[in-house]
Amino acid sequence: MTIMVAEDDADDQMMIVRALKRHGIDDILIAWDGEELLESLRQSGNTVDGGEAVYPFLILIDLNMPRKSGREALREIKSDPELRHLPVIVLTTSASDNDVQESYHVGANAFITKPVKYSELEQAVEALISFWRDLATLPGHVGARPEKLSA
Repeated sequence: MTIMVAEDDADDQMMIVRALKRHGIDDILIAWDGEELLESLRQSGNTVDGGEAVYPFLILIDLNMPRKSGREALREIKSDPELRHLPVIVLTTSASDNDVQESYHVGANAFITKPVKYSELEQAVEALISFWRDLATLPGHVGARPEKLSA
């Protein structure tokens, strides 16, 4: 189960990765901005042998990043027929109603304001992983058992 984290703040990145690893997620890809995120996703879709594209299981994206913001990247992901099926969770410091509305309007699957305390971040990550890995059924994973996805 691969999770892509698009986050430009090194400290936030470290805490998110640490929380993911504490909950059994070891396959973590990092993008420092929206440009890098989209480049990585598009490379995932380009298979050499014509096989099936392998995309991250879940994307955690910050809204405020350099070069291309999380807002712009989210909009591009959800407007691209090859990428729009990917679950994108906005994980940002913003609690602005405008940011929440805009994120859902362009297709975010969830919006989470980053908790200030690490223990709260860890609880949020645990809930996310529990839902997306153990409860939700995603395209390409129909009939897959959670044990197989976590391997």
